[in-house]
Amino acid sequence: MVARDGIEPPTPAFSGPRSTTELSGLGILPRERAPRAAKIARRARASQLRLPVGKGNMVPSVDGAFENVEPQYSNPHALAPNHLSACGILGALKAVERQAGMIRARVVFGLLLSTTFCCAVAQTRPSSGLTPGEARATRGLEAAKKMGPGELYAFLKPMPKGADLHLHLSGAVYAETFIAEAAREGLCVAFIARGNPVTPEGQRAARFVKPLLDQPNHCAPGQVSATFALHHQPLYDDLVDSFSMRAFVPTEGIDGHDQFFATFDRFGGLKDDAGEWLDEVATRAASQNEQYLEIMQTPAFSAAKGLGDLIGWPVDADHSVTTAELAHLRNQLLTAGLRDEVAADEKEFAAAEASRNAIEHCGSTASESPACHVRVHWLYQILRGFPPEQVFAQTLLGFEVASADPDVVGINFVMPEDGYISMRDYHLQMQMLDYLHSVYPKVHISLHAGELAPGMVPPAGLGFHIREAIDLGHAQRIGHGVDVLYEDRPGALLKKMADQHVMVEVNLTSNAVILGIEGSAHPLHAYMAAHVPWALSTDDEGVSRIDLTHEYARAVDQQQLTYLDLKRSARTSLEHSFLHGQSLYSTPDDFAHRNSACAAPITASSKPSTACAALLSANERADAEWELERRFALFESSIH
Repeated sequence: MVARDGIEPPTPAFSGPRSTTELSGLGILPRERAPRAAKIARRARASQLRLPVGKGNMVPSVDGAFENVEPQYSNPHALAPNHLSACGILGALKAVERQAGMIRARVVFGLLLSTTFCCAVAQTRPSSGLTPGEARATRGLEAAKKMGPGELYAFLKPMPKGADLHLHLSGAVYAETFIAEAAREGLCVAFIARGNPVTPEGQRAARFVKPLLDQPNHCAPGQVSATFALHHQPLYDDLVDSFSMRAFVPTEGIDGHDQFFATFDRFGGLKDDAGEWLDEVATRAASQNEQYLEIMQTPAFSAAKGLGDLIGWPVDADHSVTTAELAHLRNQLLTAGLRDEVAADEKEFAAAEASRNAIEHCGSTASESPACHVRVHWLYQILRGFPPEQVFAQTLLGFEVASADPDVVGINFVMPEDGYISMRDYHLQMQMLDYLHSVYPKVHISLHAGELAPGMVPPAGLGFHIREAIDLGHAQRIGHGVDVLYEDRPGALLKKMADQHVMVEVNLTSNAVILGIEGSAHPLHAYMAAHVPWALSTDDEGVSRIDLTHEYARAVDQQQLTYLDLKRSARTSLEHSFLHGQSLYSTPDDFAHRNSACAAPITASSKPSTACAALLSANERADAEWELERRFALFESSIH
């Protein structure tokens, strides 16, 4: 099994001291008091004007009344992304960009918040423009929020959520599943001495190890069988805490970043039971009214790695590499047999799906699990923390697999972005993607970029990752994007993302526990102000001990999001998914105008017309989006 982020790289030489901000377990801290600018933003959002009834698309609601379908942006007077400068934000940012150093980013953040009088912060409509169903849902959400976390979670759990586009398979599995599997496999448990290995491991950290001579439960001195944990609660607790952020408290030299990334190697001795893991995440998704999962997974790539090591890397290409050199290297790898591993990887993905289908009894009308109706596609996960010859070979393999297997819809780079090699070779890796995209233009790309915070790396390291991921890496989506306001020329970058419809995968809990970034420090509202599309996702729900409903609740509680904000997040998740085919909507991110074939009202009991059914059957993405609208109609009609 290759874990979410592979092997922890050596202590970064490029990175500065990590943040000293203390995290508490899941990072659920008392909400920071919002600055005055944020209060102004909320007042501006509440006072935004809407198109009067009759000016938008008129469709009958589930209540029978005719309603306006939500337009693209929340303020009819707010300009589209390519005209943002007219409302002042980019003009102010351009002036600020002449300032030096990190002061620039702090001023930019203040300007982004304070200019919301003319640029809408939220993606929602005020109460005067709500449909009857949306008004009921809004009132229900506000009431639940006042009653406490449990009521808020209970309200949000059945809400349709579309897709989770950012989750790593091994990181999505809960520790309890790993412990049960280790007991069945007869693995052993070894406690880790602090400081061995060099990466701090914390108190009473434990990991799975193979038994002696591969004989189940035959453990070395000082080790115990994993089955012992099923009868010994203290050991069971130690394992759960070692594999997750549960009960984690920062100590000297060990922060949330260390604990989070250390967990993957600790359960790495398990067999890769991807089918069982897939069933777990799909079942959890179905219980929360999710429709689609785009799961990151690293299949076997040992042959590609070996070829990369054998062929090597071009001389004098330590910091930059030419297209000609990459083309030559690709030809060498393919000639040497790299494509031979494509079939093996396709088989690995197919086996996981077949195992999941068997567990869930998919296709059996009598005993089929609801999880069978959660669609799953894969993103080929590439480990960025290794030498360039290995990264290029694995990336080439990923593009080849995604070109051959329709269930593998794209690629992504993983491992800590602040790692030494990840920082050193970032530009080099984006050049690899620039070349491979030219060869395989149909392969989708989503990239972890900007999963950094001040203090983790030198200021210069915060200034270019998101921009290069888009300009060189051809990223259609950005995972995390937390340091966007510390990038060089952040206003221009945000405008580019809005103009090009580059979506941000927002992982609130992950950003809190790994980076110490939450509350008003999170850039979500800056993205919203600039009309950059975004959607909530989980990242590693097993390690963080969360689910997507938790992220929706956190967004309401800590980011002050409304029901319509959450509704747009769900719609955006499917609009920017890598599901096959065209969108249900005639214009990207404009949820007011559907394809003419499916323009008829969608209610809880709707059936698509003949023309619409033909469109949906030919386009996987449009089909999922139509179903999401039906689920919203059903959910909103159920609220009284």
